Amino acid sequence: MKFDIIVVGGGHAGCEAAFAASKKNHKTLLVTGRIENIATMPCNPSIGGSAKGIVVREIDALGGMMGKVADEAKLQIKMLNYAKGPAVRALRSQADKITYPKKMLEYLKNEKNLTIKEAIVEDLIIENNKVLGVVLENGDKILSNIVILTTGTYLKSDILIGDTRTRKGPHDEKPSNYLSDNLKKYGFKIIRLKTGTPPRIEKSTIDFSKTKLELGDTEKRYFSFDDNKDYDTSKQIECNLIYTTPATHKIILDNLNKSSMYGGLDDIKGIGPRYCPSIEDKIVRFKDKERHQLFLEPESIYYDDIYIQGFSTSMPVDIQEKMVHSLPGLENAKINKYAYAIEYDAIYPTQLKQSLETKLIENLFTAGQINGTSGYEEAACQGLIAGINASLKLENKEPLILKRNEAYIGVLIDDLVTKGVKDPYRLLTSRAEYRLLLRHDNADLRLRKYGYEVGLIDKEKYNKLNDKIKKIKDLSDYLKSVKLTPNNNDYLISLSSAPLKDGLSIYDLLKRPEITYDKIKQFLSCDYDVDIVEQVVLNIKYKGYIEKAEKEALKLINLENKLIPDNIDYYKIPNLASEAKQKLTEVKPTSIGQASRISGVNPADISILSIYLKKVGKYE
Repeated sequence: MKFDIIVVGGGHAGCEAAFAASKKNHKTLLVTGRIENIATMPCNPSIGGSAKGIVVREIDALGGMMGKVADEAKLQIKMLNYAKGPAVRALRSQADKITYPKKMLEYLKNEKNLTIKEAIVEDLIIENNKVLGVVLENGDKILSNIVILTTGTYLKSDILIGDTRTRKGPHDEKPSNYLSDNLKKYGFKIIRLKTGTPPRIEKSTIDFSKTKLELGDTEKRYFSFDDNKDYDTSKQIECNLIYTTPATHKIILDNLNKSSMYGGLDDIKGIGPRYCPSIEDKIVRFKDKERHQLFLEPESIYYDDIYIQGFSTSMPVDIQEKMVHSLPGLENAKINKYAYAIEYDAIYPTQLKQSLETKLIENLFTAGQINGTSGYEEAACQGLIAGINASLKLENKEPLILKRNEAYIGVLIDDLVTKGVKDPYRLLTSRAEYRLLLRHDNADLRLRKYGYEVGLIDKEKYNKLNDKIKKIKDLSDYLKSVKLTPNNNDYLISLSSAPLKDGLSIYDLLKRPEITYDKIKQFLSCDYDVDIVEQVVLNIKYKGYIEKAEKEALKLINLENKLIPDNIDYYKIPNLASEAKQKLTEVKPTSIGQASRISGVNPADISILSIYLKKVGKYE
């Protein structure tokens, strides 16, 4: 039997890739080591967070699944950074660890073009640098036009606790022991990375009176733009905040040599995530910090494990016991599952095109942690893009390449393929130059059109988007037509706002920071949904900043439109620095814009390259 697309791996990247490919009517096979572990959350049972929550909205806007499933599985949800500017606001949800994978599997099983198979892929079928299928552990071969590798942390994965190293994946699953070696045989540069997870605690053994209560938002919130199911905000599951103590720090420092990462094992090559470090890393790197915050978060309503967010470690189990018991409220806590680190193989991501197709092997795509990222959301968005672009390639269409000013997804993929990674990559708002344009609230306005064009958003949802766009314009025009006069000065003064000398439109009045929509809606004779009002008000209050960002983004677009031919020989360009020649040859940038973002390529190199391309007539 031959498939159009084979997706290897059933994690968050694999689910999105398989869903997108099958939704686009391509005969798709999802191969995973254990079907019951599809879309599981071996680390923190949460979806979203700073920057990540915006990515989930972008996935939903494009027609992906993560936001929809996260809404159905949420135990608690809140908007982070709500008191700050709109550019950094993002949703974070505690997801039920049982419900989330169950719901995702239900959706996948309902896709008529998707087959799910339980097996381990050991090798690829390659002819003339083109992938033709996969080879399973038992020797069986399955043919396909395209293969998408989404193997997560399972390539030669080792679980690390203290001085012990065990060859297995999360959930004690069997890892893929040969695929990464075979990828190396095909010419791929393989790197070793690691990540970790904290201990899980029996809820009944925690003294919550010593913790600070952390509740979900009272306002109803959703990742998905569609089909939102109602829920009772008062019935959200609570989380709790605690801090490490001086005793915690002393235990860790006294036993640092027993940690897998700090001497317990001397053969560790993997580099851990800089922005999601172990508690050992935090205490070593931030010695002047007296305490670190930790969150006690529920994993599921179906069992009582509590996850200690921020307390990942690879200490031996006896030291973990002491560490946990040094925390307030956890003096008598029972550990149901000990923490561990996991080390695994990944490919160096500059070996990818921006479509996520590999440069070395045609029709081979990769997505997720195999590309050097960390996090469910980063994996899911890559899986979605890989699934879309694999499908578009089968349809002889141009790939979907999101620009840095269009989506956090575009920022992530561009960072990976242009800059590579030194440690597991995590999305941060600071990575986006145009984050005021890439807000939580406007993901549908930015990306839903693309979702419709590639076939993952139906006509009804697209019409809904166009209706929203029209209503935003209508309300904006209406606010310009309604004016207040000096007769309203008493009211304005009561709001600590300057009185009027002449008439002023509500639109211009909203530019004042102290004036909110709620304070002036009494003067309006219209009624619009909250999301419409939010867009209009944000566009008014941040108009100057938005226009400045759009102007800067236009410069980026102009550079992205200056394309570089595939067959250029950088070593033949006179006066180009040696490092620039090496880096440009490695990355093979598609445009001057991408070339300018490569580490080691400086502005002088870009100027020389631009002049050279003009001279040979590649662009005006």
